Amino acid sequence: MQTMIYLESISKVYQTRNIETLALDQISLSIQRGEFVSVMGPSGCGKSTLLNVMGLLDNPTQGKIMLEGIEVQGYSDKSLAGLRNQKLGFVFQNFHLIPSLNVRDNVALPLLYRKMANDQRKRLTREVLEQVGLTHRAQHYPSELSGGQCQRVAVARAVVGQPEIILADEPTGNLDSKMGEDIMLLLQSLNKEMGTTVVMVTHDRKLADETRRIVHLFDGRQVN
Repeated sequence: MQTMIYLESISKVYQTRNIETLALDQISLSIQRGEFVSVMGPSGCGKSTLLNVMGLLDNPTQGKIMLEGIEVQGYSDKSLAGLRNQKLGFVFQNFHLIPSLNVRDNVALPLLYRKMANDQRKRLTREVLEQVGLTHRAQHYPSELSGGQCQRVAVARAVVGQPEIILADEPTGNLDSKMGEDIMLLLQSLNKEMGTTVVMVTHDRKLADETRRIVHLFDGRQVN
């Protein structure tokens, strides 16, 4: 089985003038193709930092990151942005939708950074909106949607470029239990039917138990 993400002895230190905070401490972790992995731990233990490092959004203070067998340290910001756009999809707890764009344009946003015909962009956007059940909301704006619908838009935006890896940071955290279950079913469907590798940060043990593997963090360290 192919290793999609490989972290070796990853540490991350945040430093201000007077305070040094160790967010990650010697984390070594492999994520295999097609896995659905959840990351759990108390608030402030480094879960989101770990996800940001995996997603090439944050550089570790030390350690090695490999994406599909390629070591990415030393890559330029432009090259990292290209890798993120091609390989990774992100789902955030607070949705991070653009209020001035309608649902269709929010979903299509990652495709604007690819050399792609407009017809193909429209087709991919239409297909993914059908997949998440939001075709009838394509012309609506985020302010006109429920929390669950906003998260569905966020998932659609994450997968429209057909990434091999989805990184989801508390994707059900701002939703009620029914909406949370719907988002979880959608992620599971992407994992099982399309083979998408999913790494999800969650506080919900019930949801974590539905994934293939749980990684536990405490004070920046992996404890399992």
